[in-house]
Amino acid sequence: MSGAPDLRIGIDVGGTHTDAVLLDAADAVLAKAKVPTTPDVTDGVRGALDGVLAAGPPTAAARVTHVMVGSTHAMNAVLERRRLQRVGVLRLAAPSGLTIRPLLGWPDDLRDAVLAGSAIVGGGHEVDGREISPLDDEAIRRFLGEVAETADAIAICGAFSPAVPDHELRARDLVREILGPDRHVSLGHEIGTLGLLERENAAVLNATLASVAEAAVRGVEAAVAAHGLGAKLFFTQNDGTLMTVDQAAQTPVLTIGSGLANSMRGAAFLSRLRDGLVIDVGGTSSDVAALEHGFPRESATAIDVGGVRTNFRMPDIVSIGVGGGSIVRHGPPLRVGPQSVGAALTDHALVFGGTTTTLTDAAVRSGRVAIGHAAPPESLDAEPILAVVAGLLAGAVDRARTAMADVPLVAVGGGSFLVPDRMPGISEVLRPDHHDVANAVGAAIAQVSGQVEEVARFDGDRAEVLQDARERAIRRAVEAGADGDRIEIVEQDEVPLAYVTEPMVRLRIKAVGPLRTSETEE
Repeated sequence: MSGAPDLRIGIDVGGTHTDAVLLDAADAVLAKAKVPTTPDVTDGVRGALDGVLAAGPPTAAARVTHVMVGSTHAMNAVLERRRLQRVGVLRLAAPSGLTIRPLLGWPDDLRDAVLAGSAIVGGGHEVDGREISPLDDEAIRRFLGEVAETADAIAICGAFSPAVPDHELRARDLVREILGPDRHVSLGHEIGTLGLLERENAAVLNATLASVAEAAVRGVEAAVAAHGLGAKLFFTQNDGTLMTVDQAAQTPVLTIGSGLANSMRGAAFLSRLRDGLVIDVGGTSSDVAALEHGFPRESATAIDVGGVRTNFRMPDIVSIGVGGGSIVRHGPPLRVGPQSVGAALTDHALVFGGTTTTLTDAAVRSGRVAIGHAAPPESLDAEPILAVVAGLLAGAVDRARTAMADVPLVAVGGGSFLVPDRMPGISEVLRPDHHDVANAVGAAIAQVSGQVEEVARFDGDRAEVLQDARERAIRRAVEAGADGDRIEIVEQDEVPLAYVTEPMVRLRIKAVGPLRTSETEE
């Protein structure tokens, strides 16, 4: 017998390795695999699938119901300035939004690669819902005619569109009418929060990544199909929850921080810790973030992505250039990183017969870990190197702490052997089983979310307004694939708005629940 369809696979594509895990219905790890990340994301995913299915039960392929993937393809495209679409940028904010032109603060090379043209036209709203000016349909039509041959995608952003999205939706309809239904359109209110310029930047980044996302999605679909898996495919997003394949293709910018979010969720699951800190040490960098209710704490400030200020949902991260592949320079002075051999660790590190001293070599020399087939030279004095690393990691951890009291720290990632057992401000360092593939575990156990983020007016019954928002968040989670009987509200924030004559708040409510399976559907 092949067994019941009760398994799922989590895959996380990192800068150095692509990890995969196979979990059963009780969330037990049955098999795991770690392969070098390839320039083509698809090849790395195929290799990880080969490894994890080979290590699992003989009938595993026939029993897999879901595959969840977190990928760095979107972030890499921005950082490398490659495969980006040219975007026509339409701001609905005249006359009040004319002072700063679109993409003004972008790095020159990225702006030159992305911008096909821009226009600021009449439209947009005040925070209380009043129109700044009527939407200028004719100006929009003229602009679309000007960029029809040069823009692969259109980004539309209106003033206070998270409060009133009507003008953005009307402009989108005009794009479809004039340029056709196949031209990608990114709307600011669907991606970013309050803050016109940051929201516009987020919408433009999303639009320029559309073709990259489409290629990655189709490539992963092909890799899954090549293994004969009849599984449903999901992608993980920045808040540690799942999105459908179509959503990943439409809003790729919401997957940029999915790798760290996967690590945070995996660390919380493996350690059973809901509140504390997580440090994820990979081959190139170490990332520290806080857990709140088992999910990564989201940043409350603008996020820099490839030199661009944005305001979409991202984990609040402290990153430093320290990882297992970090290069050691003996100096004087002694220097560690930020340069790294990355995925080429097995070619260059001393423990693999190479000629480059890395932090992995120092850890092997000190006895912290057994990796490779060659012993580091006895002349390698590991303790001063690891002391420098301990100081760098302690500084990153301290920057991520928000409480005065000591808190627990979960160490995950392939390079987590670099984390010392004792650190200032840390009550204990936890190293759960399978911590080396926590990112893939986080993808495999990811849940489905529904979120309401809007400007709300409390001019009546506050409790009624909040209840309506909670119900809409739950409904959105169910529509995204969550089990309606097991959804919980994990976040509810109300931030009063200043300088308005009515009681208004920026309201954010998140509902989260496990994936709906065939059994729960029945």
